[in-house]
Amino acid sequence: MTLAARLTALQAAGLPRLEAQQLLLLALGRDPHDRAWLTAHDDQTLDANASTRLDALLARHRAGEPMAYLRGEQAFFGLPLRVDRRVLAPRPDTETLVQWALDVLAERPPAARVIDLGTGSGAIALALKHQRPALRMHASDASADALAVARENAARLGLELALHQGGWLAATPGERFDLIVSNPPYIAEGDPHLPGLAHEPIGALTAGADGLDDIRAIVKQAPDALLPGGWLLLEHGHDQGAAVQALLRERGFEAVGGRTDLAGIVRCSGGRWPAAR
Repeated sequence: MTLAARLTALQAAGLPRLEAQQLLLLALGRDPHDRAWLTAHDDQTLDANASTRLDALLARHRAGEPMAYLRGEQAFFGLPLRVDRRVLAPRPDTETLVQWALDVLAERPPAARVIDLGTGSGAIALALKHQRPALRMHASDASADALAVARENAARLGLELALHQGGWLAATPGERFDLIVSNPPYIAEGDPHLPGLAHEPIGALTAGADGLDDIRAIVKQAPDALLPGGWLLLEHGHDQGAAVQALLRERGFEAVGGRTDLAGIVRCSGGRWPAAR
């Protein structure tokens, strides 16, 4: 069977064209984004070994494994990141959080001190460091496996991060920052969408009965780790903006507000710790 015929068969089976092309390229041992090559060589025959690899990739895809894990990479804020089942695959909407952080940092010194809590693959921390090379960029995660992925991504990209293992700000006792940023777990336990995320690390997804346990912990801890006038920015669920902003105000943050994602939904909230108390 030619590559063109197999691609047609994959689409007829319900696979979107882009995903079908990427799976076929992966089975051929080629860059999964090299669709131009596939178009130019679609009259070639898919050999038995490649067909076996394709069948294995299809089985994983049909079982719900994210395409990012099948590729072993995910682009985020223009950076190619290695990802696997040790970390969440970064989502495009999280770029909203990065852009807000960059807006905040535009008003801070070039060598501002920043920490990304629950860094996972290192996506947020590395995006900020890439955009603002002078930052003193820290990142923490409770998972040693996740930190290993972040460390590998930092090394591949030539970006320096100070990595810390531990729960939220307990990982950096006594440190003070200009900006704390986090995309923490925020899905409620028992959420009906969780079965569809079974291949991703559950500890990076859920946070108590209402999904806000980890956000509550971060909001509580943050003032002791912020420099005067420092900011806390958080990603959260599509229906949690009002609740998160209420937590920030109750804790004493000022200039509390939110940012919308690509669909116009408030998915990030944050506030500034007063310069003087």
